[in-house]
Amino acid sequence: MQHGKKTLLAILAAGLVSALPATAAEPAKIGFVYVSPIGDAGWTYQHNLGRLQMEKALAGKVATKYVENVPEGADAERVVRDLARDGYKVVFATSFGYMNPTLKVAKQFPGTVFEHATGYKQDKNVGVYNARFYEGRYLNGVIAGKMTKSHIAGYVAAFPIPEVLQGINAFAQGMRSVDPKAELRVIWTNSWYDPGKEREAAMTLISQGADMVTHHTDSTAVVQAAQERGVYAFGYHSDMSKYGPKAQLTATTHLWGDFYTRVVGEVLAGTWKPTNVWGGFKDGMIALAPLNPAVPKDVRDLVGKLEGELKAGTRHPFAGPVVDQDGKTRVAAGQSISDADLARMDYYVQGVASKLPKK
Repeated sequence: MQHGKKTLLAILAAGLVSALPATAAEPAKIGFVYVSPIGDAGWTYQHNLGRLQMEKALAGKVATKYVENVPEGADAERVVRDLARDGYKVVFATSFGYMNPTLKVAKQFPGTVFEHATGYKQDKNVGVYNARFYEGRYLNGVIAGKMTKSHIAGYVAAFPIPEVLQGINAFAQGMRSVDPKAELRVIWTNSWYDPGKEREAAMTLISQGADMVTHHTDSTAVVQAAQERGVYAFGYHSDMSKYGPKAQLTATTHLWGDFYTRVVGEVLAGTWKPTNVWGGFKDGMIALAPLNPAVPKDVRDLVGKLEGELKAGTRHPFAGPVVDQDGKTRVAAGQSISDADLARMDYYVQGVASKLPKK
């Protein structure tokens, strides 16, 4: 009988122990909204790598979900709201056009943390983050200026917002710093992700004499077009060398994992506050992909030196004098452009041959 009692108590104790995990804290739900398919390279691919890095670093503490290919506008608001309503503790909205929808939803869910990529509007529960992509673009331009034969480069771009103009102008600044004859031509696709349009634009630029092409769109189409036509290219967002092993000279890559891990860690610790993060080479938020063997040693050495200066803060891609294509001095000699002026950049610098679309 005593043995029976002991057995019953042991069974009850085992049942109690097995029930304990169910009452332990559940992993925090973390949501991501992507503007394009994840694929295997590009803007969204890099954000997804960051999500996976964060998930691994905080294993057991978080459960993540992503929604991909979400257009900017009404659909974005619906997706962001659905995540907040479903109890997601943090929502990362990873495209510029998600800014106003995210701010609108954030006011309705004050207990949720929202982080918006590449925007400029904050709130009590909304932080913003961005990377200084233009630093990588400047080095891409230096390589282009050193290696071009035609003195013409082509740039396929999505929308004329400050972030994109910073990249175009930084590329022109770098190219012209080593090749004063250089000119940069731009074609706008009015879409972040449209491989057909991106390819057509790249082909047009190459037919106009561009022997160096790059892009600020989400697909690999421009690098693939360069590979097909036998000209050089600079990838963007990701290392795209597998799509253009001979064409890609390097790429400006984006690194979000450390940032996502830090932000979610702060939210879990209860120490998060809305901030405006804008990191470059020295912060580990961008990096150059390995240089193609076609890049000569003297150019490699120069790029290494300039990257070191960018990290040290002794060089700025927009150190004055910076003159726009109409001849107006935007940054005086001896000065560097401020972050505020970068954030509202709405002009082309000298060396960009195309005209900005009229608003």
